[in-house]
Amino acid sequence: MLAVRAPRRRRRLAPIRLAVACSTLLAAATLVAPAAHAAPADDIRINEVVTTGGVADSIELFNKGTAAVDISGWVLKDDDASHTFKVPAGTSLAPGAARAFAVDTAFGLGASDKARLYLPGGSTLVDSYTWSAHSAPSWSRCPDGTGAFKKAALTLGAPNDCGSGGGTGPAAWPGGGSVATADGSDVFGEDLSGLYQEGSVLWAAQNSGKLWRLVRDGSGGWRPDTADGWASGKTLRYPGGSGSPDGEAVTLTGAGAAGGAYVATERDGDASGTSRLSVLRYEVATGTGGALTATKEWNLTAGLPSVGSNLGFEAITWVPDTALVAAGFRDESTGAAYDPNRYGAHTGGVFLLGVEGTGAIHAYVLQDSGAATRVATVASGMAGVMELQWEPQAARLWAVCDDTCGGRHTTLKIGGSGTFAPVASYARPTGMPDLNNEGFALAGADECAGSTKPVYWSDDSNTGGHALRRGTVSC
Repeated sequence: MLAVRAPRRRRRLAPIRLAVACSTLLAAATLVAPAAHAAPADDIRINEVVTTGGVADSIELFNKGTAAVDISGWVLKDDDASHTFKVPAGTSLAPGAARAFAVDTAFGLGASDKARLYLPGGSTLVDSYTWSAHSAPSWSRCPDGTGAFKKAALTLGAPNDCGSGGGTGPAAWPGGGSVATADGSDVFGEDLSGLYQEGSVLWAAQNSGKLWRLVRDGSGGWRPDTADGWASGKTLRYPGGSGSPDGEAVTLTGAGAAGGAYVATERDGDASGTSRLSVLRYEVATGTGGALTATKEWNLTAGLPSVGSNLGFEAITWVPDTALVAAGFRDESTGAAYDPNRYGAHTGGVFLLGVEGTGAIHAYVLQDSGAATRVATVASGMAGVMELQWEPQAARLWAVCDDTCGGRHTTLKIGGSGTFAPVASYARPTGMPDLNNEGFALAGADECAGSTKPVYWSDDSNTGGHALRRGTVSC
C-alpha cells in the first residue's frame, strides 16, 4: 500500500520510476507491439507532466493521430537546451496510446519550468508546455492530446483524469451495511490477498507464496479444503520449480479450474528488491503434492512503467472475448475494435491487471505461445488497485482499493469510445472497519436472493485474528 498500516511491514511509498526501455527481457513473455508507420509529427503531444511527489520527474507523450508513430530518438528537454533525454530505440506509440518517460536521470523538472519535445537531432520543436508551479500531483491535458493543461490526478501511462474534480465523495455501499467474519480464528495469519469465487470453491492467493483452495464451512464462511494436499495451502514456484513468487491475486478463465489458475505476482520473494511483474499459470485440478510449479510465465515487466518491487501487480481478473466484442471494446495496440482472431490461440479472453503503485489497470491478451500484447490501459481514479473482479451479471468491472483509499470500490464499464471508464464509486459498508482489504470476490448470479448476493473480502493484516469477511451487494 502507499501508506503502511501496522502490523504489515510494507508499502511505504518509494519514488516510482517510469520505464522507458529495458535491454533485457526478464523472463518468458514476448511483448508484442504494433508496427509503427510514418505519420505527421503533429500527432504526438506532451500529455502529462509530473514534477514532484513520490513519482520520478516524468513527461508523458500521447498519439492523437490514427496511425502508430515511431518516436525512437525523439528528444525531451526542459527549459535548458543543454538538458536532453533521448527516447530509446524501438519505441512507438499506437493511436490513442500514451507512454511516460522518467527524465530525472537526465534533468529535473522545477516549480517554474517547461517540457519540450523535439524530433531526432533535437532542433525541430514538436510541442512544449510551460508551468509556474509544481504539479499537484499532475499537469494533464484534458481531453488527452488536444485540450489545455490542468491540475489532475496522476495517471501516467493511462488516460488522463479529466473529471470535474468537484470533490464529491463515494456513494453508499450498494448492499447491506452488516459485515461478519467468514473464517476461523487465525487460520491464515497475515498476507492473505486476492480472492476468486468459483461456485462452491473460493480461491485465495497469499503473498507469502501460497495458493489456497477453500470450501464452504456450513456457516456462511470458508475453510481450507482438506483434500489433495490443500489443507495448508500449496507453495507456489516459478517454471522449473525455482523461486518464491509473491502471489498477490488469482483468477480463472471460462474453462474454470480445469483450465488452470492464473496468479499475478509482483516479485520473487528470493529477490525481493527486484520488480518482476508476471502472470503465472498453475494446474490446480489435479495433483496431491504440497507445491505447485507454474506451467507458464508471462513476464510483463519490460513493457510497463517501473514501480517499486512491492508496489506492482496486486490484482487480476479475466474478461471473455465475447463480452468485450459485444461492448465494442477498443484495442489500444491497433486503434481499432478488438478482434480476438488477431491473436491466435489464447484463453478466449483478456486479463486485466491492477497496479498498486500507480492505480492503473492494464489489459493483456496472453497467448498460449508465451506472447503478450497490451490492449488497454485504464485509469482507475484511485491511488492504488488491490483487487479486480469482472461481474458478468452486470457486465461491469470492480476495482478495489484498501485502507490507502478508505476502502473505496469503483465500478467501470466499456463506454461508447470502446474503453473502460469509471461509472460509480462506493464507500465500504458501514459495518466494515477501514481494514487492509486486498481481496474482494463476488458470488455468482445463481446466489442472488432477495435482490442481494454474498461478497467477500480478505484482510491482509488478519485484524482480530480473521482474514476473511462477508457482506452483501445488490444484484
